[in-house]
Amino acid sequence: MPAPSTLDDVVAGVLRDVAKREAAVSFKEIKARSRDMAPTRDARAALLRHGCSVIVEIKRNSPVFGPTGAGHLSIEALAQNIEAGGAHLIACQTERLRFDGSLADMAQARAAVELPMVCRDVIVDPYQIHEARCYGADAIPLQVGILDQARFEALLDRAESLGMAAVAEVRTPEEADRALRAGVTVVAVNSWTFDTNNLNRNAFAEIAPGLPSEVIKISLGGVSTPRDLINAASCGADAVLAAEAVMAAGDVLSATRSLATAGQHPACPSRR
Repeated sequence: MPAPSTLDDVVAGVLRDVAKREAAVSFKEIKARSRDMAPTRDARAALLRHGCSVIVEIKRNSPVFGPTGAGHLSIEALAQNIEAGGAHLIACQTERLRFDGSLADMAQARAAVELPMVCRDVIVDPYQIHEARCYGADAIPLQVGILDQARFEALLDRAESLGMAAVAEVRTPEEADRALRAGVTVVAVNSWTFDTNNLNRNAFAEIAPGLPSEVIKISLGGVSTPRDLINAASCGADAVLAAEAVMAAGDVLSATRSLATAGQHPACPSRR
């Protein structure tokens, strides 16, 4: 299926998928199930380890790079290698339209490890938040640029009411300001544009200094090497997210360990 190329296409496609799932399992039912789940794992604590924490994203496909190479291992084996490599959290791409992801992948990954799980998706509807919790999400992203302020704040409150960490994903200083007005405590600066898939390697350095010191800061996009991690930490990153660089590596465990070791090195800048 061709990947949607515009923001409107992506959101419309997500909403169509949500409507199909809701026709099978009602909102009332998914909400009840989500509130019966076991307690969440502490994503915030994992993001605040000494040094710079590492999040590795399980991703089958990319609209920029194509298949990532993740298929050479099972989802369970990928998660176990990431955990053994020293990552502090695992993210799982669950968006179907552009990334060939699934909630089932996330559930399988979380069941195989003890690390907190970040659901990586385009979340625009309350149904998705309850659904993500049912499949094991301990944290979810809310992309500020595709949500009006009222919807953003409502989704933020709903996620936190379920015990999940809500990560405000921003791409501009204006979006960061909106996130702060809503009272977020975790901000991820995404260096990839949403609809054109261009990489702005300076995005984190441009936005992070304007965030309050108490806000947890994540550099998302463009982190492939230990040097990239150190550079992000030097600009104030508490954590970085790596995806393609690890998924495409022949040895996922070693690729993860390389980043995690850099993040825990005494020379790595840290808020502590």
